[in-house]
Amino acid sequence: MDDAQSRLNDQIDDATQRLLSTARLITDSDLRQPSLLPGWTRGHVLAHVARSADAMRNLLVGARSGKDRPAYPSAEAREADIEQGPRASAKDLVTGLADSAMAFRTIARQLTEEAWAFPVRILGSGPFPASQLLIRRLVEVELHHCDLGTGYSPDDWPLGFTLMRLGEPMHSQRQDRLSRPHPRPAPPKPVPPPRGSFRPLA
Repeated sequence: MDDAQSRLNDQIDDATQRLLSTARLITDSDLRQPSLLPGWTRGHVLAHVARSADAMRNLLVGARSGKDRPAYPSAEAREADIEQGPRASAKDLVTGLADSAMAFRTIARQLTEEAWAFPVRILGSGPFPASQLLIRRLVEVELHHCDLGTGYSPDDWPLGFTLMRLGEPMHSQRQDRLSRPHPRPAPPKPVPPPRGSFRPLA
């Protein structure tokens, strides 16, 4: 892993910790409330972020072995997993979010230079080097944290992420969040932080 990849991994760790801090304050009833994404509740958003980490981990496993491995079994399976989000408990969603993040982190810090160059693809996308999954994961976490509609907004992004050069469609997706009004709703009442701790090892 080169210095740039190491820095990206650190940024992903920090963004994940911020997301988990927010997710732990969301109650079961809060999960069923609409997110800022049309048609999705907050439960949908959290389930999507967790399953996306699993999908990217699948691609990294394939890159490590030098063999093609699908991100998702199918587009239908992806949608079905996301639809489970609003039906799950807050406790289970936070646990799944933390576990999937740690699984992605573990393999991302093990890959060789050769593995990072291995071409991967997500569903109908064209091939791209596995190294791009780090930026994709960072974008996924930061943007969808905003989509929860719990008060986290682009104003809270680290400057490095706000100014980071992104390819399409990530650049346009970031601009979409930047163009939204950034109201500060009252934060959810704190709950005991328990399950689903994401504690990266040094």
